[in-house]
Amino acid sequence: MTTSHPDHLRLTTVDAEDRVRIELHGDLDFDNADLLLSEVTALVSGRPHLNDLHLHFGGVGMVDSMGLSVLLMIGRRTAAAGVRLHLEDRPTALDRLLHRTGTSVYFTASARSGTAEASGAAGTRASARSMGPDEAT
Repeated sequence: MTTSHPDHLRLTTVDAEDRVRIELHGDLDFDNADLLLSEVTALVSGRPHLNDLHLHFGGVGMVDSMGLSVLLMIGRRTAAAGVRLHLEDRPTALDRLLHRTGTSVYFTASARSGTAEASGAAGTRASARSMGPDEAT
C-alpha cells in the first residue's frame, strides 16, 4: 500500500503478520508528519500480533522539529503496545538531529528492554548497550 500527501511525503507499507515495514520518501516535516503518525497509529492499534515496526528512512530528505516530535510519539506508542521499533537507513542529517537534541537515547535506550532498535545510515544496527554492530536481525 502506498499513501501520498500533497506535500510529497510518500509512505510505502509492506506488511506481514507480525511485522510491518514503512518506507518513507520525501520530507518528514510540519506539513506532513501527521501522515506517518496516522499510519503508525492505525497499524499499532489494529494489529494485536504486531511485534516489529521498521521505519526505513532511505528516501527521506529533511526532518524538522515536527518530524522529530512525531518520531518520539511513535516511539511511545510502539513501546506501550510492546512493538519493537527499528529506525533503519537513517540519513546523516537525522542522526545529527537525534544526537544534537539528545533524543537518540529514547530510541536506543528501549533496546535494552527489547522494544526499540536503531539502524544507522550505513545500515549497521546500533543499540544503547554498545552503539556498535549488532549481528542479530
